[in-house]
Amino acid sequence: MTESRPWLTNYPGGVPANIDADAYASLNDLIAEIMQKYRSKKAFACMGKELTFAQVDRYADRFGAYLQSRGLKPGDKVALMMPNLLQYPIALFGCLRAGLIIVNTNPLYTPREMKHQFTDSGAKAIIIAENFASNLEQIIGETEIQTVILTSIGEMLGFPKKQIVNYVVRRVRKMVPKYNIPNAITFGEALKQGSKFNIQRHMGSPEDVVALQYTGGTTGVSKGAMLTNRNLVSNMQQVFAYGRPFVKEGEEIALCALPLYHIYAFTVNCLAFMGMGAMNVLITNARDLDTVIKTFKSYKISLVTGVNTLFNAMVNHKDFASLDFSHLRLSLGGGMAVQRPVAERWQQITGCFLSEGYGLTEASPVVTTNPLDGSGRLGTIGLPLPSTDVRVVDDQGIVQGPGGIGEIQVRGPQVMKGYYNRPEETSKTIVDGWLNTGDIGTMDEDGYFKIVDRKKDMINVSGFNVFPNEIEEVVAGHDKVLEVAAVGVPDSKSGEVVKLYVVKKDKSLSEKELINYCRDNLTGYKVPKKVEFRKELPKTNVGKILRRELREENA
Repeated sequence: MTESRPWLTNYPGGVPANIDADAYASLNDLIAEIMQKYRSKKAFACMGKELTFAQVDRYADRFGAYLQSRGLKPGDKVALMMPNLLQYPIALFGCLRAGLIIVNTNPLYTPREMKHQFTDSGAKAIIIAENFASNLEQIIGETEIQTVILTSIGEMLGFPKKQIVNYVVRRVRKMVPKYNIPNAITFGEALKQGSKFNIQRHMGSPEDVVALQYTGGTTGVSKGAMLTNRNLVSNMQQVFAYGRPFVKEGEEIALCALPLYHIYAFTVNCLAFMGMGAMNVLITNARDLDTVIKTFKSYKISLVTGVNTLFNAMVNHKDFASLDFSHLRLSLGGGMAVQRPVAERWQQITGCFLSEGYGLTEASPVVTTNPLDGSGRLGTIGLPLPSTDVRVVDDQGIVQGPGGIGEIQVRGPQVMKGYYNRPEETSKTIVDGWLNTGDIGTMDEDGYFKIVDRKKDMINVSGFNVFPNEIEEVVAGHDKVLEVAAVGVPDSKSGEVVKLYVVKKDKSLSEKELINYCRDNLTGYKVPKKVEFRKELPKTNVGKILRRELREENA
């Protein structure tokens, strides 16, 4: 697969053009090798508690053995519904070893959203933080879930921190609503009982589905992307190939503020970084920026993943610039467009280039990233990963050359098997082996790709296509703007006009000042006609701004 990778002869930084997607029969095989290789190293940390690879390995065996003792069989679906806690990787690897299929679930889901995901997937068991058990209680009778394992925020922290954290969460902050779920068992009790059994490790084959990763559901019905052993092993291998020349295996410390149930942190942090022997420092609540800053002080952070809103929030935190960034080696942005002003400020403060990448749930998720040797290009999503083809096609399906704009299509071993129980949706999304991403982009002569915008977010002003990403990047460059979203709103004369939603950094910012700034930097039809100031913007669980909600307000 080389038709859309013309730079193969001069791939930067010594990164190979291809990986061996069939080097491992299953994800379990690769994880077993990793656990043995880094046995004495620290694998995960959370709230000051650290676990070695050997400890995670042992706990995962116990947890998987317990699930088997409850009658769960290979191929059964198990939902994981918790924030970033040490319990997550233990539950994940335990489930995989028992041959179970993971259904990652956003803890912030409403009962309606939970019901859809659990009934659609056919989940038979769930590991859930007690904070969200009251929501589960409302819908569990309408699902196939028979096994419920409850965990508390402090459960793996040890005495006395466990007791202190749980007291604060339950009694002081009152974050655990009352619930009644008969026959539920605690995470700790599951580990204890699991130690009485020997796990029957499931081997698996490359095409076995190991994870149902549901798309965000911001439009239409949320669908489960079927990710196989080969998909996830391939994406890990691709990240390894791209990252290994620039990391010290077994020595790195990664900040993991993004939730592990989201595909970005799931693959990049929990699987790939761990696969290079890095310790992932888990942040339970990424919106608690003081804790994020404190983590930088407590650990010599060398790897950081994040989305634009997280990086933006960090560089605007009063204490961030005073931190020691001498160990910071790689900063990786994804999940949404990284705005140039944010990337420039990040590099100015940390001295580390913010390398933007691109991916989507249906591709496990990583597709492209900027070179990690410092030669990356701001404003682009970089080059395709090894063994990955990317191309741009117009509305008629004609492949566009350099500079042409159209939908981005992806082909590679990381592309999903399809959507669970949705063959029609699958056939529309994967055509002749190519994944239709729904993203509009372009490629330059050197093979660097750039996302212009999402198809569904494009604004039509008097027949001209206006891309919100461009507007937002310009507005984000204003010194008095903290956050911005641009959407199209109905207009009787031009069909649509651009409206801005802005969170101020400086209270003196006015609508007139902002529109005049846009006039100086944008052509006439792109200039916003309306500005609304907000205290905050609606966001997804990982911090991606929800333009859809803003559009609906003006429908």
